Amino acid sequence: MNLKTLISQEELEKRIKEIAQQITEEYENKELIIICILTGAVYFATDLTKYIKNDTLKLDFMKVSSYGNSTESTGEIKIKKDLENSIAGKNVIIVEDIIDTGLTMATLKKYLLERKPESLKICTLLDKKERRKVEILQKSTIYSILWWVNFLEFCEETRCLT
Repeated sequence: MNLKTLISQEELEKRIKEIAQQITEEYENKELIIICILTGAVYFATDLTKYIKNDTLKLDFMKVSSYGNSTESTGEIKIKKDLENSIAGKNVIIVEDIIDTGLTMATLKKYLLERKPESLKICTLLDKKERRKVEILQKSTIYSILWWVNFLEFCEETRCLT
């Protein structure tokens, strides 16, 4: 398989460390929960959390779907795996791989806010702002790419590639 590198490993690692440093500073002496959205964000969340310096950091996971058998989000999410721990009164960062239309993230954000976290922010690896249908605020965006492969169809074949 011949893939074109859009972001070098060095660029990616540098930006992940910068975001981790921002998070470390913002949540110094505060309890922090990172919610990794499975399965796409698992490698990103792993890289990010290893650089966050916070003794109270906890990692939890959710798996959500809003695409069904389509390549377009419906905005209606199906929770396939929910959190193991309560986020009430906690500082929470959702870590996602790609935000496309924003429909899924907006719905997920509303769902999690109902659980009364102290704060809720979003960190995404790739942000496809040109396709946004719903505006959402993010904690940090590593890169915004104007064009990206159809990730939902392609990711299973390329997930382990670096």
